[in-house]
Amino acid sequence: MNRFRASLQTKPLQLFVSLPANDPALAKAALAEGADGLKAHINVDHRASGRAFGPLEHGETAIREIRSLFDGPFGIVPGGSLTDVKPEEIDRLAEIGIDFYSIYGHHMPAFLVRDSRLARTFAVDAAFDIRLANAARPLGMEAVEASVVPGGEYGTPLSFADLLKYRTLANVSELPLIVPSQRRLEPEDVPSLADCGARVILIGAVVTGTGEDGIRRAVSRFREAIDRLGGKTDGAR
Repeated sequence: MNRFRASLQTKPLQLFVSLPANDPALAKAALAEGADGLKAHINVDHRASGRAFGPLEHGETAIREIRSLFDGPFGIVPGGSLTDVKPEEIDRLAEIGIDFYSIYGHHMPAFLVRDSRLARTFAVDAAFDIRLANAARPLGMEAVEASVVPGGEYGTPLSFADLLKYRTLANVSELPLIVPSQRRLEPEDVPSLADCGARVILIGAVVTGTGEDGIRRAVSRFREAIDRLGGKTDGAR
């Protein structure tokens, strides 16, 4: 069974880490402190970390090593534009042990919509018309990532307006909601994110920094907050 799909069925709220580099040492740091899942990147310039990720062939050895470290959900951003996503790379991801892809809807080639070998998730940005998300589930999408914060506002505190967008997206899409740390999320935000329907809190460079120590500190703090919340999550539906 696909690890990502299985985790959505069994865990009310999970903690994933978006790795600032496809580096097994960073993955070990995140997993040691209790991350449930990880996300890697290929073919993309990553705004939050300030790093460029090359094609699969450049990162495959490291990605395979990361996969060998744990048996939880492992996802990948397969590209940063329509032309960056390579069908031949997608064909290899399941064999490598990737469970889901994560990509902006406007960067997702149409062929990915019908490819069910990986769990299908998509992200929406600040310009996305949230009303359109009600069509995503019938088209096979399995989760939605609320990347709704404008790039110039990365690293600023979470606002009530953000919470309204998250809850609306969860309700309209009727999909499990992934909330990434575009804002400088704090462990104290976890109950509010759960109330908005978050099923995955995805922390990355804005919160973790780019080194092992920062990842350890951030994962430890968010792990504690999620565990403290326990079974109190009720979702948005």
